[in-house]
Amino acid sequence: MRTHLFLFGGGPPFTPNLQKRFAALTNDGPVAILYVPRTGKDWVTYASIYTEPLQEEGIASFVHLPLSDAPTDEQLAQLQQCQGIILSGGETELYQQYLVATPIGDIIQSRFVNGVPVAGFSAGALVSPERCVIPEIDQRDNRRLRLPGLALLKDAVVCVHYETWGEAAHLVQSFTEEGTSRAFGLADASGIYLCDQYLIETEGTDPVVLSRSPVR
Repeated sequence: MRTHLFLFGGGPPFTPNLQKRFAALTNDGPVAILYVPRTGKDWVTYASIYTEPLQEEGIASFVHLPLSDAPTDEQLAQLQQCQGIILSGGETELYQQYLVATPIGDIIQSRFVNGVPVAGFSAGALVSPERCVIPEIDQRDNRRLRLPGLALLKDAVVCVHYETWGEAAHLVQSFTEEGTSRAFGLADASGIYLCDQYLIETEGTDPVVLSRSPVR
Protein backbone atom coordinates (compact mmCIF):
# COMPACT_ATOMS: atom_id res chain seq x y z
CA MET A 1 0.00 0.00 0.00
CA ARG A 2 1.41 3.37 -1.01
CA THR A 3 1.65 6.29 1.41
CA HIS A 4 0.57 9.81 0.48
CA LEU A 5 1.80 12.87 2.37
CA PHE A 6 1.03 16.51 1.59
CA LEU A 7 2.95 19.21 3.46
CA PHE A 8 2.24 22.95 3.26
CA GLY A 9 4.40 25.82 4.45
CA GLY A 10 1.51 27.94 5.69
CA GLY A 11 -2.17 27.69 6.48
CA PRO A 12 -5.00 26.66 4.20
CA PRO A 13 -6.29 26.52 1.56
CA PHE A 14 -4.71 23.72 -0.43
CA THR A 15 -2.81 24.78 -3.52
CA PRO A 16 -4.98 23.96 -6.57
CA ASN A 17 -3.18 20.97 -8.06
CA LEU A 18 -2.37 19.36 -4.71
CA GLN A 19 -5.99 19.86 -3.68
CA LYS A 20 -7.13 17.82 -6.68
CA ARG A 21 -4.54 15.15 -6.03
CA PHE A 22 -5.48 14.87 -2.33
CA ALA A 23 -9.20 14.70 -3.11
CA ALA A 24 -8.68 12.02 -5.75
CA LEU A 25 -6.94 9.81 -3.20
CA THR A 26 -9.71 9.99 -0.58
CA ASN A 27 -12.28 7.77 -2.26
CA ASP A 28 -14.80 10.62 -1.74
CA GLY A 29 -14.24 10.86 2.02
CA PRO A 30 -15.08 11.24 4.78
CA VAL A 31 -12.16 13.57 5.51
CA ALA A 32 -11.13 14.31 9.10
CA ILE A 33 -9.91 17.80 9.98
CA LEU A 34 -7.88 17.76 13.19
CA TYR A 35 -7.33 21.05 14.99
CA VAL A 36 -6.49 22.59 18.34
CA PRO A 37 -9.42 24.81 19.37
CA ARG A 38 -8.62 28.51 19.79
CA THR A 39 -10.43 30.76 22.23
CA GLY A 40 -12.86 33.08 20.51
CA LYS A 41 -12.53 31.40 17.13
CA ASP A 42 -15.49 29.72 15.42
CA TRP A 43 -13.87 26.59 14.03
CA VAL A 44 -16.66 25.50 11.68
CA THR A 45 -16.66 28.90 9.97
CA TYR A 46 -12.88 28.84 9.64
CA ALA A 47 -12.90 25.22 8.43
CA SER A 48 -14.80 26.24 5.32
CA ILE A 49 -11.44 27.25 3.86
CA TYR A 50 -10.68 23.51 3.84
CA THR A 51 -14.11 22.07 3.19
CA GLU A 52 -15.54 24.25 0.42
CA PRO A 53 -12.73 23.64 -2.10
CA LEU A 54 -12.77 19.91 -1.33
CA GLN A 55 -16.55 19.84 -1.79
CA GLU A 56 -15.94 21.20 -5.27
CA GLU A 57 -13.76 18.13 -5.81
CA GLY A 58 -16.65 15.84 -4.82
CA ILE A 59 -16.01 15.24 -1.11
CA ALA A 60 -19.29 15.56 0.79
CA SER A 61 -18.47 14.29 4.28
CA PHE A 62 -16.17 15.82 6.88
CA VAL A 63 -15.35 15.06 10.50
CA HIS A 64 -14.27 18.00 12.66
CA LEU A 65 -12.06 16.61 15.39
CA PRO A 66 -10.92 19.01 18.15
CA LEU A 67 -7.69 17.77 19.70
CA SER A 68 -7.26 17.32 23.44
CA ASP A 69 -5.56 15.09 25.99
CA ALA A 70 -8.69 12.95 26.21
CA PRO A 71 -10.23 12.05 22.83
CA THR A 72 -13.55 10.25 23.10
CA ASP A 73 -14.19 6.72 21.86
CA GLU A 74 -16.54 8.22 19.28
CA GLN A 75 -13.84 10.53 17.96
CA LEU A 76 -11.36 7.68 17.67
CA ALA A 77 -13.95 5.55 15.87
CA GLN A 78 -14.73 8.37 13.45
CA LEU A 79 -11.05 8.90 12.66
CA GLN A 80 -10.62 5.18 12.07
CA GLN A 81 -13.20 5.37 9.27
CA CYS A 82 -11.84 8.44 7.52
CA GLN A 83 -10.42 8.28 4.01
CA GLY A 84 -8.39 11.49 4.30
CA ILE A 85 -6.79 13.34 7.21
CA ILE A 86 -5.93 17.03 7.53
CA LEU A 87 -3.65 18.28 10.31
CA SER A 88 -4.33 21.98 10.78
CA GLY A 89 -2.08 24.81 11.94
CA GLY A 90 -1.72 26.60 15.24
CA GLU A 91 0.54 26.13 18.24
CA THR A 92 2.93 23.38 17.20
CA GLU A 93 3.73 22.28 20.75
CA LEU A 94 0.09 21.45 21.39
CA TYR A 95 -0.20 19.48 18.14
CA GLN A 96 2.89 17.53 19.12
CA GLN A 97 1.45 16.90 22.60
CA TYR A 98 -1.93 15.69 21.33
CA LEU A 99 -0.75 13.71 18.30
CA VAL A 100 2.56 12.02 19.11
CA ALA A 101 2.47 8.76 21.10
CA THR A 102 -1.28 9.09 21.66
CA PRO A 103 -4.33 7.06 20.54
CA ILE A 104 -5.09 9.72 17.91
CA GLY A 105 -1.53 9.56 16.59
CA ASP A 106 -1.60 5.76 16.50
CA ILE A 107 -4.70 5.84 14.29
CA ILE A 108 -3.19 8.48 12.00
CA GLN A 109 -0.09 6.35 11.53
CA SER A 110 -2.20 3.25 10.88
CA ARG A 111 -4.45 4.96 8.35
CA PHE A 112 -1.43 6.53 6.66
CA VAL A 113 0.40 3.23 6.09
CA ASN A 114 -2.85 1.83 4.74
CA GLY A 115 -2.96 4.40 1.97
CA VAL A 116 -5.07 7.19 3.49
CA PRO A 117 -3.67 10.58 2.40
CA VAL A 118 -2.54 12.94 5.16
CA ALA A 119 -2.11 16.70 4.67
CA GLY A 120 -0.28 18.89 7.19
CA PHE A 121 -0.50 22.68 7.21
CA SER A 122 2.11 24.73 9.11
CA ALA A 123 2.10 23.09 12.58
CA GLY A 124 0.59 19.99 10.98
CA ALA A 125 3.57 19.84 8.64
CA LEU A 126 6.10 20.41 11.43
CA VAL A 127 4.78 17.49 13.47
CA SER A 128 4.75 15.05 10.52
CA PRO A 129 8.44 13.99 10.38
CA GLU A 130 10.18 11.62 12.78
CA ARG A 131 11.55 14.71 14.54
CA CYS A 132 9.41 17.78 15.17
CA VAL A 133 11.81 20.72 15.32
CA ILE A 134 10.12 23.89 16.53
CA PRO A 135 11.95 27.19 15.97
CA GLU A 136 12.11 29.94 18.59
CA ILE A 137 9.65 32.09 16.66
CA ASP A 138 7.01 29.36 16.96
CA GLN A 139 7.48 28.71 20.68
CA ARG A 140 5.84 30.61 23.55
CA ASP A 141 9.09 30.89 25.56
CA ASN A 142 11.22 31.61 22.49
CA ARG A 143 13.03 28.29 22.87
CA ARG A 144 14.03 26.00 20.03
CA LEU A 145 12.60 22.53 20.67
CA ARG A 146 13.53 19.13 19.24
CA LEU A 147 10.71 16.69 19.93
CA PRO A 148 9.48 13.34 18.61
CA GLY A 149 7.18 13.62 15.61
CA LEU A 150 4.53 11.45 13.96
CA ALA A 151 7.11 9.77 11.70
CA LEU A 152 4.95 10.03 8.59
CA LEU A 153 7.97 11.57 6.86
CA LYS A 154 11.12 9.51 7.29
CA ASP A 155 14.73 10.69 7.46
CA ALA A 156 13.89 14.35 6.85
CA VAL A 157 13.21 17.60 8.68
CA VAL A 158 10.78 20.34 7.71
CA CYS A 159 10.66 24.11 8.19
CA VAL A 160 7.49 26.10 7.47
CA HIS A 161 6.85 29.78 6.74
CA TYR A 162 10.35 29.57 5.30
CA GLU A 163 10.54 33.09 3.88
CA THR A 164 8.13 34.82 6.28
CA TRP A 165 10.00 33.59 9.35
CA GLY A 166 13.47 33.76 7.80
CA GLU A 167 14.15 30.06 8.35
CA ALA A 168 17.28 29.51 6.26
CA ALA A 169 19.64 29.20 9.24
CA HIS A 170 17.12 27.10 11.19
CA LEU A 171 16.76 24.69 8.28
CA VAL A 172 20.52 24.19 8.01
CA GLN A 173 20.83 23.76 11.78
CA SER A 174 18.02 21.19 11.88
CA PHE A 175 19.45 19.30 8.91
CA THR A 176 22.87 19.20 10.62
CA GLU A 177 21.72 18.35 14.15
CA GLU A 178 19.24 15.65 13.16
CA GLY A 179 21.56 14.10 10.58
CA THR A 180 18.72 13.42 8.16
CA SER A 181 19.14 12.72 4.47
CA ARG A 182 16.83 15.58 3.48
CA ALA A 183 15.45 18.88 4.70
CA PHE A 184 12.57 20.84 3.23
CA GLY A 185 12.02 24.58 3.62
CA LEU A 186 8.40 25.33 2.72
CA ALA A 187 7.11 28.83 1.99
CA ASP A 188 3.61 30.10 2.66
CA ALA A 189 1.04 29.26 -0.03
CA SER A 190 3.18 26.38 -1.27
CA GLY A 191 3.20 22.66 -0.77
CA ILE A 192 4.81 19.35 -1.63
CA TYR A 193 3.46 15.87 -2.25
CA LEU A 194 5.41 12.74 -1.34
CA CYS A 195 4.39 9.24 -2.36
CA ASP A 196 6.18 6.44 -0.53
CA GLN A 197 8.57 9.11 0.81
CA TYR A 198 9.57 10.22 -2.70
CA LEU A 199 9.04 13.86 -3.65
CA ILE A 200 6.58 13.73 -6.54
CA GLU A 201 5.15 17.23 -6.96
CA THR A 202 5.65 20.77 -5.68
CA GLU A 203 3.32 23.72 -6.08
CA GLY A 204 3.74 27.40 -5.31
CA THR A 205 7.16 28.76 -4.37
CA ASP A 206 9.73 26.05 -4.97
CA PRO A 207 10.79 24.41 -1.71
CA VAL A 208 14.34 24.76 -0.48
CA VAL A 209 15.67 21.20 -0.43
CA LEU A 210 18.87 20.13 1.31
CA SER A 211 20.06 16.63 0.56
CA ARG A 212 22.99 14.38 1.42
CA SER A 213 22.21 12.22 -1.60
CA PRO A 214 20.34 12.69 -4.90
CA VAL A 215 16.95 14.30 -4.15
CA ARG A 216 14.13 11.77 -3.99
